[in-house]
Amino acid sequence: MCGIVGYIGYRDAYPIIIKGLHRLEYRGYDSAGIALINEGLKVYKKAGKVSDLEDFVKDINPHGSVGMGHTRWATHGARICPSRS
Repeated sequence: MCGIVGYIGYRDAYPIIIKGLHRLEYRGYDSAGIALINEGLKVYKKAGKVSDLEDFVKDINPHGSVGMGHTRWATHGARICPSRS
């Protein structure tokens, strides 16, 4: 299962989106990501739990008043491309 959270407003979007992603944790997933607009688009992705994503971006200090986050479940596993003869 996947989940998407978005925010557009005057407040900092990051904590609002992270809180929303934590609320989606019951669905099951293998990775999470967040995209924020602040003087350009910034995208942060991490395999694992939402807390792993939080740890990944804690030193980056992401800001923006527009953003979206997602959790992803890779139901088909890693993509394997067969070799061509």
